[in-house]
Amino acid sequence: MSHTVPETARTEIKFTAGAAHYHMLLNWLRVHPAGFTSPFPDRRVNNIYFDTHDWTAFAENLSGVSSRTKVRYRWYGDSIYPDTGTLEVKKKRNCHGWKLQFKIGDPPYKPGANWQDIIQALLEQLPSEGRSWLKTNPVPVIINRYLRKYLISGDRKIRVTIDSGLGVWEQRLKAYPNFIHRANMPDISVVEFKFNRGDYEAASHIIQGIPIRQGRHSKYVSGVRAIAGLY
Repeated sequence: MSHTVPETARTEIKFTAGAAHYHMLLNWLRVHPAGFTSPFPDRRVNNIYFDTHDWTAFAENLSGVSSRTKVRYRWYGDSIYPDTGTLEVKKKRNCHGWKLQFKIGDPPYKPGANWQDIIQALLEQLPSEGRSWLKTNPVPVIINRYLRKYLISGDRKIRVTIDSGLGVWEQRLKAYPNFIHRANMPDISVVEFKFNRGDYEAASHIIQGIPIRQGRHSKYVSGVRAIAGLY
């Protein structure tokens, strides 16, 4: 599937490192001449990743094709139960990323709800475009969650997120959400630089000095690998 990259798309460059390097990375950013500061407090990010019956999104992200799409429901906070949030369609073409976002005002999960109930609650609150994406990607595959730290450069042009404490819960072939049985995952930190395409030169000067190597990383792919017992 080919995507036309909109002008609002950001360039996104990821790095991964073992959890033991978290504080080293954070200190490197905090003393960097670019003047990184935290614009707001850390927060817990929670996602349900949906896919097609033949796992199109997983295949795209695993193979690394230039144009990739993921459908997820995201909410913030300490509750693992799906809360008020946003259905997001994350699109990428090479290193450029952008989202379609559809706000959900009422929590789609109530105690005892099964996946059919949750998906119906989402569909009832989505506009037609959002409903189409969810109906095309109706299979809940994983729930994941992690702690995200936010940083921004002094000139406000370069944003950085550091994700740590990643947890994954398998949802394949389950009538009811699994919030209990957590998959085994490597303990890693994911660092992502995000900036407008016009700021690539400024960003590259910062990125070239980072003390870890750049690498492709998809939390969805790593989550599926975890539930398949590949770690």
